[in-house]
Amino acid sequence: MSSTPPGPKGLPLFGASRQYARDPFTFLTAVADAYGDVVHFDLGPLDTYMLTNPADVETVLVSEASKFRKPQFQDRAIGDLLGDGLLMSEGATWKKQRRLAQPAFDVRRISTMAGMMTDRTASMLSSWGDGDVVDVQLEMARLTVEIIVDAMFGTDLDDERVRRVQENLEPLGARFEPDPLRFLTPDWAPTRENRQYKEALSELESLVWDIVEERRGTEYGETPASSVSAGATGEEGPMDLLSILLRAYDEGEQTEKNLRDELMTMLLAGHDTTALTLTYAWYLLSQHPEAEAKLHRELDEVLDGRTPTFEDVRELEYTERVLNEAMRLYPPVYVMFREPKVDVRLGGYRVPAGSAIMLPQWVVHRSDRWWDDPLSFDPDRWAPERTGDRPRFAYFPFGGGPRHCIGKHLSLLEGRLILGTVAQRYELDYVRDEPFSLRGSLTMHPEEPMGMRLRARD
Repeated sequence: MSSTPPGPKGLPLFGASRQYARDPFTFLTAVADAYGDVVHFDLGPLDTYMLTNPADVETVLVSEASKFRKPQFQDRAIGDLLGDGLLMSEGATWKKQRRLAQPAFDVRRISTMAGMMTDRTASMLSSWGDGDVVDVQLEMARLTVEIIVDAMFGTDLDDERVRRVQENLEPLGARFEPDPLRFLTPDWAPTRENRQYKEALSELESLVWDIVEERRGTEYGETPASSVSAGATGEEGPMDLLSILLRAYDEGEQTEKNLRDELMTMLLAGHDTTALTLTYAWYLLSQHPEAEAKLHRELDEVLDGRTPTFEDVRELEYTERVLNEAMRLYPPVYVMFREPKVDVRLGGYRVPAGSAIMLPQWVVHRSDRWWDDPLSFDPDRWAPERTGDRPRFAYFPFGGGPRHCIGKHLSLLEGRLILGTVAQRYELDYVRDEPFSLRGSLTMHPEEPMGMRLRARD
């Protein structure tokens, strides 16, 4: 047996980075089909091992997770953006921050937010009308920004500040699109892209500090008057993330950098994936009227015109299946990276310490080894009788193991309530004749505007 996994031969210096940058989704699928469970290639200077067997994914994320860490090889820009927030921190720092943040994501607290989520969804719908065309990605992003700021910052964002967030997401995302030349360009170089990235980062940091100062100007040990989501108040005060961090700051457990890093991470990661999941769900429903009709039947039977509540969510089984299937076909986080701290053995091959391990949800979620008719939209594949033989990590939109997404329950509740509230009132029809294309960044975005025509339901 060869000690090195097979893989495509790239160009000197660039490796396979040009093919990856041109179309990461086609590239990842092609090399998995050609070379199997473990594929070796260079992404520029990165010695990369891609794993597509769920058993190997589980090894990295769960059973031998202590041998792996978040990658040290990612460029400085992501460190500038997220710092030592929960997504990027390691070791004792991560454990401390996770322990501090956990009460804000407690299921009992999350359950109190359902009314806030549906109220904000209803507010969005008040500006919609029969026959209107909306860019559903922008609408979902605006809504989920408002929800995450209410849920985790304990405050409201007015329309102007929501606009500031959305305007600055584009240059931030562009900085992380695959580019084979980027590793040759230092972060300090006065390029147009670097300048726009730094300006957008500065603008969002300013917004975060504005919110912090506003909360400091109130008694953040008490329930914020402007927030409808501050429920599950503990003995020390409200349990939104910002209140928790501010109390820890006052007690000397947090620095201003800790505050900044956690809040930037929450603002960006806390809304984007949910907004994208809903965007892809609306698109898929528009292309599959039989599934859309089944969703409407469930909503009519369970809710009978009522606004969905937390208690209703358990009965919205098909609604949940639609979201699961959207995340399978279009996982917002389409690839994850880990770095082995020691030499490890995966799929029969030695993988050296310090290399890049790639775990591609895009490939695993769409593999015909683990899924019947994998490219079809079939929410009923999530029925209990059809899930028993599937490997656990054939599906991992929220990661897994000790570093699984802390916001999973918040995102799933939010997705079901928004989908249920909107779909009771409207059918959304995709306005273009051709499918959209995909753009890879930190998350997977549609390349084109996602225009949807609204049709009011009778």
